[in-house]
Amino acid sequence: MMWGHLADSRRFGRKTVLLIGLTGTMISCIGFGFSTTFWQALFFRSLGGITNGNVGVLRTMISEIVKEKKYQSRAFLLLPMTFNIGVIIGPILGGLLSDPAGSYPNLFGNVEFFRRFPYAAPNIISALFLFSAIVGVWLCLEETLESRLEVRDRGVELGRRLRGFFSRPSSAGAYVPLPSRDTNTVVELSPVESTHGSFQSSTPNTPTKTKTVRRRYTQRLAFRRIFTRNVVFTFIASFTLAFHIGTFNSLWFVFLSTPVYDPAKGAESPNAFTRNLPFIFTGGLGLQPREVGMAMAILGVLGITLQLLVYPRLSARLGTVRSWRIFLVFFPFTYFLVPFLSLVPSSAAPPSPKEGIAVWFAIAGVLAFHVVGRTFALPAQTILINNCTPHPSVLGTVHGIGQTVSSFARTLGPVLCGFIYGLGLSHGVIGAVWWGLSTVAVGGVLASLFVREGDGHEVWLEGDDDDE
Repeated sequence: MMWGHLADSRRFGRKTVLLIGLTGTMISCIGFGFSTTFWQALFFRSLGGITNGNVGVLRTMISEIVKEKKYQSRAFLLLPMTFNIGVIIGPILGGLLSDPAGSYPNLFGNVEFFRRFPYAAPNIISALFLFSAIVGVWLCLEETLESRLEVRDRGVELGRRLRGFFSRPSSAGAYVPLPSRDTNTVVELSPVESTHGSFQSSTPNTPTKTKTVRRRYTQRLAFRRIFTRNVVFTFIASFTLAFHIGTFNSLWFVFLSTPVYDPAKGAESPNAFTRNLPFIFTGGLGLQPREVGMAMAILGVLGITLQLLVYPRLSARLGTVRSWRIFLVFFPFTYFLVPFLSLVPSSAAPPSPKEGIAVWFAIAGVLAFHVVGRTFALPAQTILINNCTPHPSVLGTVHGIGQTVSSFARTLGPVLCGFIYGLGLSHGVIGAVWWGLSTVAVGGVLASLFVREGDGHEVWLEGDDDDE
């Protein structure tokens, strides 16, 4: 929230906050890679979290670059799509580069540096990625905050000079695009009177005059006035969505690897219980790490496919709010069905039945529900947070608050529900946490009924006019 507030100020702006966030994360990666104690690692991870508020700022800049609502559904897909690509590439690089002395003893076994800092290599690579992002933002990214458009950007100027130096000189008369930092320019054609007394459009040789239309906001909305009724209900819906999705992402790994319930061993346990279907049962799927990775790969493939091929068209047809409400309903059904996967015969269940393929069809079916809901709900949620902003002067602040609300939900959910998961597992009701999560998702559906799509400028302040 603090970084969103600073991104709205003329002194900092969007670009400066992004550079601070990337630099802080780069330092965090380097320090984390060279940490030798838990407290050192904790300090550098905390440093990365404290200095980085870039997600909210990036959403703000996307909304300011893409003005027309009909393109928002595609534009706001860019962040989750690039995030998914990073999630695929990052773990691969981390796995290949971590502990090279132990993983590749013939090559690096005698290198003291890798023996002393086994996790330095992947973090150095991460720092290099971040450094390239810093250079790219400084040289190529233009400020979108209205109050800083007239401030000189030496980084962009240097970037243009470098591009001009390495590019071929254009031939005379070639097309030259208008500077992208200018706002919309309206060209008024001077009428030319014909010989018959009528007026015709001007010819290319006729002098024309241009005027630049730019919307300025001379005042900034007070912080206490941000929380309108629509903003509050949008944040409540965002909290519940982040709560159950974050919890699912945490518990899903645990549930997949939890051992399958063995009635023979359960009878010998001092905490033995009697299985009483359909709700009194326990146990997980007992999958190995490689199989857990396969289950997560199914999640990623389904998500990227839907994001690319289905979401933009269907969202444009149904509208943002309508599609959001419809696909929020998928989550309660998903969480209600998850614990019943432990009842499906699998190769991990004693005495190792042959119907192991059944559990994979069941996993794919349940994940399909969750991925469809997530693919449509998350981008729509971002659009609704963007459009519920009561005034453009606090757009970055609203995105910062939204990111803070989501972060708090993703922190609270796994801690609380992880504790409930352990209790349910030990008392023979593995479904307790999942059915509780289903209830939270129902609350999110009900909260969505009170949300409407705003226009980003519901509160008008003195001076909110078009300057020509």
